[in-house]
Amino acid sequence: MARIAIGGFQHETNTFASAPGTFEEFVKPGGWPGLTRGEAIFDTFATNTLPIAGFIREAARRGHALVPLTWAMAVPCGRVTDDAFERISAMIVSDLAAQTPVDAVYLDLHGAAVTDSHEDAEGELLRRVRAVIGPDTVLAASLDLHANVTDLMMRDADLLTAYRTYPHVDTAETGARAAALVDDQLNGRPRRGKALRKPPFLIPLTAQCSLVEPTRGIYASFAAIEARTGASLSFTPGFPPADIHDCGPAVFAFAPDQARADAAADAVLQQVLDAEPAFGDEILAPGEAVRRAVAIAGRARKPVVLADTQDNPGAGGSSDTVGLIEALIAGGARGAVVGVLYDPECASLAHAAGIGAELDLALGGKSQMPGQRPLHGRFRVKALGDGRFVARGPMLDGAAMQLGPMAVVSHVDGASEVDVVIASARQQPYTQSIFRHLGIDPAAQKILALKSSVHFRAAFQDIAEQVLVVAAPGVNLADPRDFAYRRLRPGVRRRPGAA
Repeated sequence: MARIAIGGFQHETNTFASAPGTFEEFVKPGGWPGLTRGEAIFDTFATNTLPIAGFIREAARRGHALVPLTWAMAVPCGRVTDDAFERISAMIVSDLAAQTPVDAVYLDLHGAAVTDSHEDAEGELLRRVRAVIGPDTVLAASLDLHANVTDLMMRDADLLTAYRTYPHVDTAETGARAAALVDDQLNGRPRRGKALRKPPFLIPLTAQCSLVEPTRGIYASFAAIEARTGASLSFTPGFPPADIHDCGPAVFAFAPDQARADAAADAVLQQVLDAEPAFGDEILAPGEAVRRAVAIAGRARKPVVLADTQDNPGAGGSSDTVGLIEALIAGGARGAVVGVLYDPECASLAHAAGIGAELDLALGGKSQMPGQRPLHGRFRVKALGDGRFVARGPMLDGAAMQLGPMAVVSHVDGASEVDVVIASARQQPYTQSIFRHLGIDPAAQKILALKSSVHFRAAFQDIAEQVLVVAAPGVNLADPRDFAYRRLRPGVRRRPGAA
């Protein structure tokens, strides 16, 4: 039996977003638990499906003693403040120092966190942990599929393994895989060979979905390559809204020796390079998307889903732009539901007015994103909720959601029928429970407009007649060529196939 210290730090940083990742953002719960320290980690993640939960269960099954440190996550936004990073990393490091010696350390990381002072927050955290435990203690971490992987991460970690699905339905499985890899290392089966490869182009988020080609085929090839080489493989398509040197996709391998690590990484790299022309997706302007959706909905038996990708809160979007809502109203859409709009002020006004009341609202547009403004109109309150429910579905099943006061308001104009789901916390709709909590059956709608890029597909693709990706206003630009990069390393194409 080994003593394994466990903790985590999760943030996906959109450096083009203005709202900072303050310490308070990590403390408060929302779609994920708030900052958790010490023994409370075991209760918090007992039924959770995040990576640390999968690691806990698998490591315990293998008979190891777990030493809890600190775990924290915040909804994607702008850069993490130095105050937040220093306070959280100090908790992890000091908790670890108080518990040494340990046989191994596991960290539940994202891989795309950027702070005021560190482009590679996870690499810096791994460096600090390594300084505490020394060169001989096993240091492992799991990463998000959207990690921007760096040399520093590879240098200080003995093992890294990333999600293999987008939508992320394998988070607990990834944590369990990390536990198995640590167990191998502790039982004399080390993977000392390391290889990192960086394809020379960026991949848009909407083109990274593992439900379709080419990403699906790349992950499907892992089993044969791992069996042949003894490597543990990962492919992270990257997080484009990050103006850092190492932004972009990565292939990495940990194997019994360097030759096998190189062979495994090179095999996957070649697949990614060969697939470059296939990493694409049709992106529609709001008016055209609504026109198509209305036409399709008129003959369909299932909802048409509009993915409001550029205002996706899961990629740092403010989740309060109203461009797609305006297009639905202007296009005369009927049977349309939009979710989830972040507007605590309007949620509060709806609760004060009560179900059935009509009131004038300045809906959304409060994030001060340049060029954006609220949608002023008359709305009827259709439903109210407290934002507390358990998420059900393929992604993060069992997560306790705490989204604050929620409301459904319907735009009153006679020419359209557009309902808007409002929450008091930013949350991507990866589960139908967000709507069912308010009495809405998603499958019974004509049009569903979802502030999400890909995660919505876990719960909504099977009920959709068709999915249309929309470029309405938001900071998560659908085409990486539109980002004003200043720090991206030379020679990286900003979109597959671009010159």
